[in-house]
Amino acid sequence: MAEFTMELNDEQKEVRDWLHGFAADVIRPAAAEWDEREETPWPVIQEAAKVGIYSLDFYAQQYFDATGLGIPMAMEELFWGDAGIALSIVGTGLAAVGVLANGTEEQIGTWIPQMYGDANDVKVAAFCSSEPDAGSDVASMRTRAVYDEAKDEWVLNGTKTWATNGGIANVHVVVAVVDPDLGSKGHASFIVPPGTEGLTQGQKFKKHGIRASHTAEVVLDNVRVPGSCLLGGKERLDERLARAREKAKSGDRVKNAAMATFEASRPAVGAMAVGTARAAYEVALDYAKTREQFGRPIIDNQGVAFQLAEMRTQIDAARLLVWRASWMAINGRPFTAAEGSMSKLFASETAKKVTGQAIQILGGNGYTREYPVERMHRDAAIYTIFEGTSEIQKLVIARTLSGVAIR
Repeated sequence: MAEFTMELNDEQKEVRDWLHGFAADVIRPAAAEWDEREETPWPVIQEAAKVGIYSLDFYAQQYFDATGLGIPMAMEELFWGDAGIALSIVGTGLAAVGVLANGTEEQIGTWIPQMYGDANDVKVAAFCSSEPDAGSDVASMRTRAVYDEAKDEWVLNGTKTWATNGGIANVHVVVAVVDPDLGSKGHASFIVPPGTEGLTQGQKFKKHGIRASHTAEVVLDNVRVPGSCLLGGKERLDERLARAREKAKSGDRVKNAAMATFEASRPAVGAMAVGTARAAYEVALDYAKTREQFGRPIIDNQGVAFQLAEMRTQIDAARLLVWRASWMAINGRPFTAAEGSMSKLFASETAKKVTGQAIQILGGNGYTREYPVERMHRDAAIYTIFEGTSEIQKLVIARTLSGVAIR
């Protein structure tokens, strides 16, 4: 077990500086353009693939870093560059985590490489869980997967929404209901291979923020996938469903496939929020040092200086919560106080607050698109919504601490 530390080692520092350079030199100069275009920044993703950032190898190296700090460090630096473009670069990772969390070794080796492609033929992947009537309320999921034993195939029907890379992905990971009587415990995850008939893109959303990231509905109309595309395999699914039925009788709780993915990724989302907050803070700090009013820099005023002090304190506190949860996750420490949700809750709320304060410090300039804090504030709003709203994080924390099924 790696010892918990707040000091990056030399290799991690080298990676951090490399990522920071890419974010500063490649992502930031392109941020405003792709935000306005509201399109997937394929040239930037390809550039990330060429240098090795958008690749299975890089993702795996960070994911399996024994300290747990590889992924949060990478996310913070990329999202410091720009949230929309960074999400286009890392969005495939959620689908990859879905396979890593629930798949067999053979499935991991088969499908994750196809999610990324290579530098000459870049691919992306999508994780499809939310539905029009089932976002935080996963028990209301309607997408069904029915097993056709004669053909050893699963037949998927339903509509997914808010899917990053939905419809444009090479590989889709879809969460579906296999046993409606078990509610959220009766879910399973499936790989939908590229070119599978019946999967189409529905509405593409025009969003408030992270506009360089493609978000759309995914429609599944009699989508047939081989039995081998059930993540974890049917034997494991049957065993899990049998345990769920027994647990249901005794009143115990059983985690489902989607929740396993979200629990693994929540600290990473917190790190994204830290990156955006840090970027806005730095812009505000530089502005406060150079902007003069009444014959002196505005940072000379306590009203501004105290805001900056508070912003930096909250950012550092958020990072520490993210690092703690990430270290616990990689070392198999259970989230006995919902530390993963704590990190995402505090970091996401910090990003919203800090980016808003940055606009306030810049005044009228901060409200224009001539300065990046306006975009950062729009981007920050998503952190309190996706992969579990702030209210859901509080619910998870309260349930974990109390042991009561609070509603």
